[in-house]
Amino acid sequence: MSTIEQNLQAVRDSIAQAAADAQRAPADVTLLAVSKTFGADAVLAAMRAGQAAFGENYLQEALDKIAFVKEAAPQHVPAWHFIGPIQSNKTRPIAEHFDWVHTVEREKIAVRLSEQRPAGLPDLNICLQVNISGEASKSGVTPADLPALARAVAQLPRLRLRGLMAIPEPETDVNLQRAAFAQLRVLYQQLKADGLALDTLSMGMSADLRAAVLEGATIVRVGSAIFGSRNYSH
Repeated sequence: MSTIEQNLQAVRDSIAQAAADAQRAPADVTLLAVSKTFGADAVLAAMRAGQAAFGENYLQEALDKIAFVKEAAPQHVPAWHFIGPIQSNKTRPIAEHFDWVHTVEREKIAVRLSEQRPAGLPDLNICLQVNISGEASKSGVTPADLPALARAVAQLPRLRLRGLMAIPEPETDVNLQRAAFAQLRVLYQQLKADGLALDTLSMGMSADLRAAVLEGATIVRVGSAIFGSRNYSH
């Protein structure tokens, strides 16, 4: 068994345990393997171990990886999630090559993704990124501006608004981790109560996965716990 396969199993076990403690079905939590900075060989190894969804932050790296994986394993088509910051001039390749986008924070970006999504592809799944901790350095719509953005994005053609995403301020205390995720869950529930058909809470990474699952995460974004520590030098 490869290291990646062993790591994937350990992460799945952690998700299953947290889900059981929250009286949730483990199958209700999707594991998104964050493969940024790792090569296509790491993606292929994870795919061989049954992993079906991958998250990428850097567009050109992602496009190269998507093309390589498509060539190397045409019989397996993973779901590709874009989880990095989005510049206006990068929306077209994102709209053309990804299945999900987790980091929409402005209506302008959503409009461009809508206009540039090829008609032959399924609707692009969208999560709105919320700046839940109010950090100046973090991307995301403010909780106050979220309802208006959600209503606008929900009306756009070729997009499907699925839910919310957040990257809270790092905390080591599980109760503080849970408190931040609970804030996002409350916002999500308010939008659903207002009539939006949402089903996705993208929250939790390697260090706070358990807290996220306990608070209702439906997608957890895990990188280092699967692939190892990252080298950003390249």
